[in-house]
Amino acid sequence: MKIDIEDCYKKYAPMVFRRCSFLLKNEDEALDAAQDVFVNLIRSQEQLHGQFLSSLLYTIATNICLNRLRQRKWHGGSVDNLSSSQIFPLLAENDSGLERVEDGMLMDAILQDESESTRAICFMYHGDGMTLREIGDVMDMSVSGVRKRLISFNARVKLKLKGDRL
Repeated sequence: MKIDIEDCYKKYAPMVFRRCSFLLKNEDEALDAAQDVFVNLIRSQEQLHGQFLSSLLYTIATNICLNRLRQRKWHGGSVDNLSSSQIFPLLAENDSGLERVEDGMLMDAILQDESESTRAICFMYHGDGMTLREIGDVMDMSVSGVRKRLISFNARVKLKLKGDRL
């Protein structure tokens, strides 16, 4: 079944823009990222079926925004719009670590070894406040799979923070 891009844009563009705005904290950049989502959809439409478009678009938007945040870092910018304690409340327990290291650098260090899907899950859970079931639906995972990923991520964060103090 071929995807009607125009209808898809009318229906899902506001959701995609909200997601991009939340992650990027910059309206102009969010508009660009939202356009990129639909460009990717156009490029891949032959390989896609029309089911679960909202989940697909949400995941694409998340990945594009995460890539843009990474590019900010590479090109001299910082992830200054996102506080690590805002996205990962676990870090708030470690005030001395937050005082020592700029939030953006700490987030980069924590996320650098994580897979794209783990980063997306963390942003959805800690940043967006989504439930495990909602994340599972978006990521096409079971609730227990999402829970397991978050538990192992939190354990790795604790190890990294403990290593910083040595």
